[in-house]
Amino acid sequence: MLSVQVWRSTSSEMIGFEKKVLENGLKVIVHEDRQTPLVAMNVVYNAGSKYENEGLTGIAHLMEHLMFAGSMNIPDYDTPLQMAGGDNNAYTNNDVADFYLTIPAENIETALWLESDRMIKPKVTRRSLEIQKKVVSEEFSQRYLNQPYGDAMHLLRKEAYIVHPYRWPAIGMELSHIDRIELNDISDFIRRHYTPSNAILTLAGNIETPMAFDLVDKWFGDINGLPGNKNPVMPEPVQQKARRISVERDVPSCMIYKAWHACARNEDDFRVLDLMTDILSGGESGRLYEILVREKKIFSEINAYLTGDLEPGLIVCYGKVMDGIVLEKAEEELQAVIRRLTVNEPRENEMEKVKNRFESTTRMSNISVLSKVLNLSGYELAGDANLINRETERYFEITSGQVLKTAREYLMDENCTTLLYRSANR
Repeated sequence: MLSVQVWRSTSSEMIGFEKKVLENGLKVIVHEDRQTPLVAMNVVYNAGSKYENEGLTGIAHLMEHLMFAGSMNIPDYDTPLQMAGGDNNAYTNNDVADFYLTIPAENIETALWLESDRMIKPKVTRRSLEIQKKVVSEEFSQRYLNQPYGDAMHLLRKEAYIVHPYRWPAIGMELSHIDRIELNDISDFIRRHYTPSNAILTLAGNIETPMAFDLVDKWFGDINGLPGNKNPVMPEPVQQKARRISVERDVPSCMIYKAWHACARNEDDFRVLDLMTDILSGGESGRLYEILVREKKIFSEINAYLTGDLEPGLIVCYGKVMDGIVLEKAEEELQAVIRRLTVNEPRENEMEKVKNRFESTTRMSNISVLSKVLNLSGYELAGDANLINRETERYFEITSGQVLKTAREYLMDENCTTLLYRSANR
């Protein structure tokens, strides 16, 4: 095992960890927590939907399902894990495929055995592929095609991005793409992305750090670490002109969606934009709710968030318009609230509120060992696992002047894509 970094905290407030890299390229992070009987494990692959071809999307998410269909030596992933007292789940987004579990500390080798075997070779047969294609297609239909407003983010992404693969969600661009996926497509995706050099393995819980590294080396050290050949990700050109689309659907109320291009997650502006969206939409005390829901009663609900992608993502704002309100009038009022951020610095009490909320949310998110492995992996993906200990401090350094400057830079009309989602019933 080749060690490239060892980081240890000295403060009880910090989350101590050590990080090493196996000779095959697998990054390994270990956090020791002797207060729990469990160990949590997270294996995250740089295998999100941004690496798909535009003409055949949905492979990344389908591959997540197939990872539970058995591997080279293990016909069923879930049964031996459950027999060892473990619990697991997974998700896929535009950037990564993430697999995580918790298990009693004495049974950690069962978890390492299961994960290493499917990293070596997931067992994908024509039958398992067809079964999971049906499962994913049903999910696509239920969540996106047959759900009110379910296609809104499909429409918004496709209009906001011209060339970048964030144009489509992880579920895929079209249902027909999933139906066309063949065994050779899956094999090619595995070869390109499901390799040790393209993964981060994080352990947290009741396990001694040296033992953890030894066990990971035992189960993963001999796996072929040849780098995959990823599809190139096309950078998105700067948007120079406002974009607008309008659709009509059989939904109960009209909605407005707006998206502005933002920066990547590892850039300094990301933290400023994160605070900015909290000022807009920090619960019922946020500006959007306070003005447009409570005071003017133009919207029945409204929200804003930052997508948090590893590459330049979006600032998204959406709201459900009250019956009797003209959609264009609602948009004008929404835009007026947004525009205030580009005119005056936020008030000091607003800055204090959103910073305190970030601190409390961060502290709460680091209570369980499962949350800690997910956070450590996430910060490592963003460039530095030690941000888990420094992120709150960096947020508190942000000034109201930075928020104003950043709002002016990003919340420009020419950087905005608007979707008017009209109700056919109004």
